[in-house]
Amino acid sequence: MTIRNLSPLLHARTIALIGGSQEQGAVGTLVLDNLLAGGFEGSIHVVNPHPVSRPGTTWVASVADLPAAPELAIIMTPEPTVAGIIDALGRLGTRCAVILSAGLHDASAFHQAVRAAARRHDMRIVGPNCLGIMAPHARINATFASTPALPGNLGLISQSGALITAVLDWAQSRRIGFSGIISAGDMADANLGDLIDLLAADPHTHAILLYVEGVTEAAEFMAAARAAALHKPIIAIKAGKSQLAAQATLSHTGAMIGSYDAYEAAFERAGILLVDSLTALLDAAEMLCACEPVPGNRLAILTNGGGAGILAVDALAQANGQLATLTTDTIAALAEMTPAGPPRANPVDILGDADADRYAGTVRAILRDSGSDAVLVMNCPTARSEAKETALAICREVAAAAQERIRKPVLACWLGDANCETVRPVFAAAGIPVFSTPNDAVRAFGYLAQARRLRESLTEAPAQSREVQADRTTARAIIASAQADGCTTLSEIKVKKLLEAYRIPVAPTRFAASADAVEEACCWLSAPYAVKIVSRDLPHKSDVGGVALDLPDAQAAVAAAREMERRIRRDFPQARIQGFAVEDMIRVKDGREVIVGLSTDPAFGPIIMAGAGGTATELLDDKAINLLPIDHAQARALIARTHMSRMLAGYRNVPAADVEGVADVLDAVSAMAVDLPDLLELDINPLVVSAAGVIALDARARITAEAATASRLVLRAPPEGWASDLVTEQGVRFHVRPVRPDDEPAVAAFFDNVSPEDLRFRFMSGVCKVSHDQIVMMTRVDYVRTISFLAFGEEGDLLAIAMLATDPDRTRAEIALSTRTDMKGKGVSWTLLEHVLRYAKAEGIETVESIESADHDAALRMERELGFVTIADPDDPTVRIARKSLAAHAS
Repeated sequence: MTIRNLSPLLHARTIALIGGSQEQGAVGTLVLDNLLAGGFEGSIHVVNPHPVSRPGTTWVASVADLPAAPELAIIMTPEPTVAGIIDALGRLGTRCAVILSAGLHDASAFHQAVRAAARRHDMRIVGPNCLGIMAPHARINATFASTPALPGNLGLISQSGALITAVLDWAQSRRIGFSGIISAGDMADANLGDLIDLLAADPHTHAILLYVEGVTEAAEFMAAARAAALHKPIIAIKAGKSQLAAQATLSHTGAMIGSYDAYEAAFERAGILLVDSLTALLDAAEMLCACEPVPGNRLAILTNGGGAGILAVDALAQANGQLATLTTDTIAALAEMTPAGPPRANPVDILGDADADRYAGTVRAILRDSGSDAVLVMNCPTARSEAKETALAICREVAAAAQERIRKPVLACWLGDANCETVRPVFAAAGIPVFSTPNDAVRAFGYLAQARRLRESLTEAPAQSREVQADRTTARAIIASAQADGCTTLSEIKVKKLLEAYRIPVAPTRFAASADAVEEACCWLSAPYAVKIVSRDLPHKSDVGGVALDLPDAQAAVAAAREMERRIRRDFPQARIQGFAVEDMIRVKDGREVIVGLSTDPAFGPIIMAGAGGTATELLDDKAINLLPIDHAQARALIARTHMSRMLAGYRNVPAADVEGVADVLDAVSAMAVDLPDLLELDINPLVVSAAGVIALDARARITAEAATASRLVLRAPPEGWASDLVTEQGVRFHVRPVRPDDEPAVAAFFDNVSPEDLRFRFMSGVCKVSHDQIVMMTRVDYVRTISFLAFGEEGDLLAIAMLATDPDRTRAEIALSTRTDMKGKGVSWTLLEHVLRYAKAEGIETVESIESADHDAALRMERELGFVTIADPDDPTVRIARKSLAAHAS
């Protein structure tokens, strides 16, 4: 993942059109026409064996004839020629190309050839099979779209060229502009993560739109999206909502989690606002570009028609909004403006005869009300209302409020298409989004509130880490033994032993190799008994009559096993029967059945699920899912999102169940996903939950055929292997470990006790107090691009913090270190920095830099002794850059 050499997509000064043409209707002609019509001010070279004569361009017959390397190449030639053209461009010095060529006969072979040619020259490729790219601020329109884009602050990345043309048509009518439009095509090289990084770094881009058909390189996508969403809203639509996961799966979890479910969970975890239609995508984009984030979800509604106001209130509940409660002062001010006396508090109905002045006065009062976060102004067309004059009056009030630094978002809803189109230019000029129906307007407000919530989920959501106690050696041995036997399905007996290794309570169970051995197994258990078939070919035991319950004694258990075996051999002769699982028949007073499961999504890896369990779990379809790993707070939140959570909370005379116990089980399953990359699927169903606790009655699991060599997690877990006990040369002992999100209070307290001079050295400014956002950047890390290491003294007190932040391609990183004042001169900084450098080298980072004040002598001296080379910052004489190479040959 890298944005290296992708900047010409937005800022190229020289462009070569390989296959540019003047043949009527040819793609090369359309692209050339668009580039010229857009007013591109740089050099345009047209490469075609046949002469092309167009003013403002230079024609050459081949790439070899180009006078210099173009910064950006647009390739539109037939498939067999493309790899050779890329190689020729690369030898010339071009480092970025967009391949529009489509109609590929063997896409896989073509992609490989293109990548191989590009990588020889460190060239980046967008496409193939794409519409092209637009960068309106640079006047670049290198597409064959029929509609140009206005310059603006919305970035668009789409895997469909056709969707881009639809968005452009919509944007033209609403006068919405773009910072960049990139048709990703088949993504032979540059993927969605790369392109998100590019727009995230672009100062013109304030929000990013995504049209997604499928994510490749999911870990890179998640890292890029999360980093971007911290600063810019990302709105996405995912095609293929109805597409299901594989129909034949071992587990209920695998059967219940569809592809779209996984995307939905992934996008929420990354802070991406997911919408379900093209209209919603465009409305959300307009809203988020026009309005600043809202602090809450309280909406004040102003209308000249009571019915319209009620419709807006109805829609507000569906948008997870709240009707604002206006202050008594505001209500009193509104009463003076309404001839019929005081209006309803909210919605504020100013009656059908309201003119522009009444609208203006009402808007003025509501904008200054402290009880609302946003204002929706509605207008129903009447003979008395002048739509355009009213709109102008509202715009003036919004501008006046902005002068007073009141920047409360305002939405307009002019009911009816004709009424709406009359005022659209007026509101567009003022940056006020306008809609033609109450539902659309309120839904757009919901997007604004949801975008705030998603950003807060990255920075503000409660975090609670718990160390899962487990016998990991035993767990790994269970899986290795099954793999050695050629098994990919674990028997119930082995799965329960796996659960026990992670301290998950299970029903006492014994294995009987035959029906006759069931009697002996009963001797270890307590009547009544349950007997279940054990067969790797029959994972859903109850579906085939492989479960017998409430067996009063050992004789009944043996008889049930014999009958079960006879029936299964008759009905399923191909099934291999390994034996029987015999267990205590567990009866739990007020027990509620829950399912906890793990499945593997092809794109996003391990997924965890919780929901209503039992034999009807698929029918009930009550589930909540998340990507793994999760912390304890996320486990609790997962349970809360299910309908089952209300049952667990207790009702009537049924006491509340042990929700904390369910969360502990989710913690354990999350730990399994981290520790056991061989585990593909796991069902704990039913997990019976009562006030007394939890107990797993049945479980099944599927593993890889061979030992996994790498983690399948898309979200990286804290690298616990880099926790260590260290000793300085001066004898100071401390424990260092990667930061966790719930370390936020400890880190905040640490900086509260750092001297002003040390704060200046750490943050390169005169900061008096470290802000919450700065603390978040140190503690809410993704362990891919950013990681912090905390050094704790023997009493558990925080001694020092080191933060390592990499660029997107993870070849260069910047390190920042803070040490408690009383620990200075004791070797803590040196020893901690050595530890972080070892980690950086192990991660493949090539260069580490530290930015220091020129007068921070102690830090500069330490870094020189550790092999850093110090240079002056060419842009700031008060700053020094200390740089160390970690390449294999470096000392």
